[in-house]
Amino acid sequence: MTAAPAEGRGATALTASPGDRAGAGSPARARPEDPWRAAAAVLLGNWTGTATVPSRTLYPHQWSWDSAFVAVGLRHLSPRRAQRELEMLLGAQWGDGRVPHIVFNPAVPHAAYFPGPDFWRSAGSGAGGRAGGSTGAGARAGAPAHLETSGLVQPPVHALAALLVHRADPAASARRGFLPRIYPRLLAWHRYLTADRDLGGAGLAAIVHPWESGMDNSPAWDGPLARVEPAAAASFRRADLDHGDPADRPTDLDYGRYVRLAADYRDAGYADAAARHGFAVEDPCVNALLIASEEAMAEIAAELAAAGPAPYGAGPRPGPAAHRERAARLTEALVARLWDPGAGIFRGRDLRADRPLDGYGVAGLTPLLASGLPPAVARALAATLAGERFRLGELPLVASYDLTGPAFDRTRYWRGPAWFNTAWLVERGLRRHGVAGPADALRRAVPALAAASGFAEYVDPLTGAARGARDFSWTAALALDLAAEAGGWPAAGAAAR
Repeated sequence: MTAAPAEGRGATALTASPGDRAGAGSPARARPEDPWRAAAAVLLGNWTGTATVPSRTLYPHQWSWDSAFVAVGLRHLSPRRAQRELEMLLGAQWGDGRVPHIVFNPAVPHAAYFPGPDFWRSAGSGAGGRAGGSTGAGARAGAPAHLETSGLVQPPVHALAALLVHRADPAASARRGFLPRIYPRLLAWHRYLTADRDLGGAGLAAIVHPWESGMDNSPAWDGPLARVEPAAAASFRRADLDHGDPADRPTDLDYGRYVRLAADYRDAGYADAAARHGFAVEDPCVNALLIASEEAMAEIAAELAAAGPAPYGAGPRPGPAAHRERAARLTEALVARLWDPGAGIFRGRDLRADRPLDGYGVAGLTPLLASGLPPAVARALAATLAGERFRLGELPLVASYDLTGPAFDRTRYWRGPAWFNTAWLVERGLRRHGVAGPADALRRAVPALAAASGFAEYVDPLTGAARGARDFSWTAALALDLAAEAGGWPAAGAAAR
């Protein structure tokens, strides 16, 4: 498929390096020795004309938190394209406020990805559902009739992304009315998470499937998943193994459990309070990103208040204070419910068993994103990062799971490999709490290792060897972002320092 021309600033803006982005002329071709242009070429190549896919082969649709990360990188190339990335995703929002974790491209054959539209049946039978409302499994929850989506969600990084995108070009954002149009959708999204998904009654959002964590195959889920009877192997076909090394991907047993959980949720009409969830967990990363996005919502609300009253029919807007208060309440609940002071990490909570999850995962380090985190907790997290379980400072990125743990696997999906999006989150969190040295090291390592790996989906945490898909969108986008923040792409050897 040929990528569509860039919007707004044109294709030149989508391929230019920091030193010549303002220039005019014909689009430049990516050169191997020019990592900025190579990263831009990944994003251009993965653009479908409406959104950016994570990977042309393994993930040929639009994914929720992927698009948020993509927008963060795109803001340095084309703020208008970055805005559209978020707008297209939020255009698939359900009536209850949820933002689905997959928005399916109708041009892609259904068999290219499993579970596809035929599995989720969100909008109804046939492509695009029926006029006048959804007739499918998501009808009661307000699934859109004009699109096919999944019924699950992913971590809420979207408001943070929207704020960063707005700040890339505030004048253009204001001309397009970007924040006034996107804010009500973000508000509904956060209300869904803090109301419908407060399954534990303590104020935190819960996930009802490992896929909702974004860290699908983490060993943290092994305990809760052990209770789930897997779907029969003959009842589904894994399309991911057509494009990925089986050694990198989840096992058939785990995949069967994922399918069972998703099918049960679908068959319950994607209900939250009424469904009998086989899996229900308060995840530290999901809630850390909700806090960071509430803090971003406070800044968005301040921008909107300064711009004048809401348009007629837009409804009341909460002020910045309301968002700050919600972020503070969420932070207090996060520390009270999920912080393990003896271990120096946040642990997810299994709501069915009413107990903390075992192990040390990178999700437990991401609460550094919360600006109101107690200083002692932030210091303990930084110490855990530097310790033997993650070895930040000795190794360039952050392993997705405890390097010393019995479940650690350096190549298998989320059971040990280092990911570029979690490195970006940790870098931002460390910087927020004044831990500049490790944050600076990550800022150098992410772009350098991303380019060296061919913008791999993830890498071996010990050697940096590329794993998973190549030309992966969020890897390119977040490498662009940190390189731009640093003022240029680091030297090739920066990942080793």
